[in-house]
Amino acid sequence: MAPPLILVTNDDGIRAEGLSCLSDAVAGLGDVWVVAPDSPQSAQSHALTLHKPLRVKEYGPQRLSVSGTPTDCVFMGVLHLLPRKPELVLSGINHGPNVGDDVSYSGTASAALEGCLMGIPSIAFSHINFRSPDFTDGARFARQIAAKILDVGLPPRVYLNVNFPDVPAGTLRGVRAGSLGRRWYENAIVAKEDPRGRPYYWIGGSGFHFEDVPGSDCNALTDHHISVTPIRADLTAEEHLGFVRGLELTLQ
Repeated sequence: MAPPLILVTNDDGIRAEGLSCLSDAVAGLGDVWVVAPDSPQSAQSHALTLHKPLRVKEYGPQRLSVSGTPTDCVFMGVLHLLPRKPELVLSGINHGPNVGDDVSYSGTASAALEGCLMGIPSIAFSHINFRSPDFTDGARFARQIAAKILDVGLPPRVYLNVNFPDVPAGTLRGVRAGSLGRRWYENAIVAKEDPRGRPYYWIGGSGFHFEDVPGSDCNALTDHHISVTPIRADLTAEEHLGFVRGLELTLQ
């Protein structure tokens, strides 16, 4: 029987350290293919490139880049580049957290979402440290959870979002399953001037904070735990369908 086929991608690009750490960590679990963006694609969410051609470049055996988004990479990988449909899609390890509301913006999480929508068990991994993350414990945990999901699978239309706290290797306190929390950034818009005196703007501030939401992914990271959150692909607020029906909307 053929070994499991594992597709590894990210949103930091084909050269990112976290991508190499993740693909190396799961190398013994199956036949690993890396298909990642040719340049950083952070905050691309679930964007799919429809209005320009995509280019594919080979970086080594079973290691390819795509000139598009993380979603493009999964789409292209599953439908065209890999020899068959993979048994597992892994995204990351991202440089920086993807928790709370960030998940809706995240290219890392959206790559896992795309795998989920294609019927493939999928996991997104992120590290809270943007600049100099230590992936040692994260890579070890990624291998463990990947092996378990290859064995037992995931519920239909559900993927996992995993985040690692910024603690020295060997000092993690544990693993928590939790809900999405709330995160906010300082100085969300940074305004400056170019050398000709014209204004320009950067979205995103210099620091971020977590709200205290018991049982959330944010609180797990604050408490030096790995957070694992199951996320549904179906965004329907079923409990509020009655509210919409109660509006008695009609054609006029």
